[in-house]
Amino acid sequence: MFETISKLDKYAFSKVNKLAYRYQLIKTATKISFTGDGPLYLYFMLALQLFHPKGEAFFNLAGAGLLLAFPLYFILKNTSRRARPCHGDEFIAIHFEPSDKFSLPSGHTTAAFVMATSIGYIFPQWTLLAYSWALCIGCSRIILGVHYPFDILAGGILGVESVNLMHSLI
Repeated sequence: MFETISKLDKYAFSKVNKLAYRYQLIKTATKISFTGDGPLYLYFMLALQLFHPKGEAFFNLAGAGLLLAFPLYFILKNTSRRARPCHGDEFIAIHFEPSDKFSLPSGHTTAAFVMATSIGYIFPQWTLLAYSWALCIGCSRIILGVHYPFDILAGGILGVESVNLMHSLI
């Protein structure tokens, strides 16, 4: 069964990646992916904490979600040891070298979904926009050749469920 899922995952990756090159989406994907880099989350969380009445609640929930998600992320990544598409058998042109060599789950997507879920709890009027942005982060990682679709799904689930659990505890 895992072999079938892996084949479907690689097939979907190939289709998305080829469409991205055909429609020249690499520059756009790079910019979107950049918005999912870790330091930007910290700046966003701190800015809300300083300048918004609900900022402390957001900071606490998002921070707790990240504190739960990332140890789990590292355990999954180093246990699965799945090679990134750009380091696999098929040739994929990439425009940067990822920070590590393993693919499952996507850290960018995990963090994006932690933020989106936290936004959904604290600022519900922004939920659709936040999840749309998180999904774009995940898709950008496929387009850039550093993750398979299943990596994105796993990262999204990890991010959402980490915040859900922490919300029930806080």
